[in-house]
Amino acid sequence: MKTLTVIAALLLAVTTTQAMNTTPETNEIPTAITESGSYNLSPFCFAIAKGDIEMVKKLIDLGADVNARSRGMTPLMYAAKYNRVEIINLLLKNGADKDLKDSRLKITAIKYAELSNAKEAKKVLAKA
Repeated sequence: MKTLTVIAALLLAVTTTQAMNTTPETNEIPTAITESGSYNLSPFCFAIAKGDIEMVKKLIDLGADVNARSRGMTPLMYAAKYNRVEIINLLLKNGADKDLKDSRLKITAIKYAELSNAKEAKKVLAKA
């Protein structure tokens, strides 16, 4: 019961965080959050897009699936798209599959990094 309470609290914290925060790398609002709201983006991927490494660590510790898709993209794809290098390393360390393809566009995380001009993310993924 305690685990469920902690999970509920973490999910609430993620979903109630303001979606208007900007990404530190570009000072832009993440498109995954603003395109149609955060209502159908998983809390895990929402935390990744925002760059909330502490929340990402907590969710992984609680058993979040590092390869689960949200809006067709894996967590690693979100991390690559928003150049979240520290999160990319964390996801890879915890079993994220860098070769999975987006269910809609059929591209990998490294391609998301390339298309988003996330040079550091692309470099890390290329070495993985």
